[in-house]
Amino acid sequence: MPRKTPSTTRSKAAPATGTAAKPPLVAILAYDRLCMFEFGCAVELFALDRPELDVAWYRHAICAAEPGPLRGTGGVRIEAPHSLATLRRADVIVIPGWRDAAERPPEPLLRALRAAHARGARLCTICSGVFVLAHAGLLHGLRATTHWRYAERLASEFPTIAVDPSALYVDEGQVITSAGSAAGLDMLMHLVRRDHGPRVANAVAQRLVMSPHREGGQAQFVPRPMPTESASPIAVLQDWLRANPRQDHSVASMAEHAAMSARTLQRRFKDATGLAPLEWLTRERVAIAKELLETREAMDVESIAELAGFGSPESMRRHFRLLGLPAPSRYRRQFA
Repeated sequence: MPRKTPSTTRSKAAPATGTAAKPPLVAILAYDRLCMFEFGCAVELFALDRPELDVAWYRHAICAAEPGPLRGTGGVRIEAPHSLATLRRADVIVIPGWRDAAERPPEPLLRALRAAHARGARLCTICSGVFVLAHAGLLHGLRATTHWRYAERLASEFPTIAVDPSALYVDEGQVITSAGSAAGLDMLMHLVRRDHGPRVANAVAQRLVMSPHREGGQAQFVPRPMPTESASPIAVLQDWLRANPRQDHSVASMAEHAAMSARTLQRRFKDATGLAPLEWLTRERVAIAKELLETREAMDVESIAELAGFGSPESMRRHFRLLGLPAPSRYRRQFA
């Protein structure tokens, strides 16, 4: 099994697609019992003209993955003007949630995706759409994610995939997978950011009235029992850690501050956040460093590393890399 890196996102270099004269073609798949929200996210992002951006925006094609009639959730009927043949020239293919994780997709669709992948097209899945690529054999040896409800099934049925159940999306270069429904928008916005840079991505996010980049992973959305206290010991501890990132924290020191044993702390912290205490603390420190890099242009990297609690620029760079982020200096150039 490939090494599992704890991250919300991870990006690798991908082949360039499209030219200035001919923008990338995005093929959006449609099939019977289509998940309309996820399909709509892709249509909203790629099918609208965006002349205000002054860039060569994407072309799009709605492609029927199987013969009609095609119905969406709620009984909506869909007429797709293109067929699987369009996938032969698509630069990006978006696969919304597949209708049934237990159902093998039609073989013509799987063949078309294998051929598209072989010639370098980028493949993006939303939610259970990852099962389509898994059945096509295109996720072997890669990290991938899906909705937390399907993560265990994906890992069990396809053991050669390194399933990351915590990530909102996972970028493996040519293949990008995302978690449930709304995380598809996060993934597609990431694709825009990758292709056009943060200025364009921020402008599109503003038009969509959404954040250009969400922090955290799926764990924050997994149902858990509601706490009965107005302020749980874990919440109080988290507030204290956020206010004191420069201190040399350990599980033992956190447990002492929360007045519980180390074992109890780790169990209760994982139940509350989905993360181990030190993993959560690292992510908080990274979030602090990112905010300082974006907003304090006059502050050098050494000072930011100290304020965020990393102690040294080398430690900060290492933790940025482990979370799939650019090096701090490069991050500042991209997002400041």
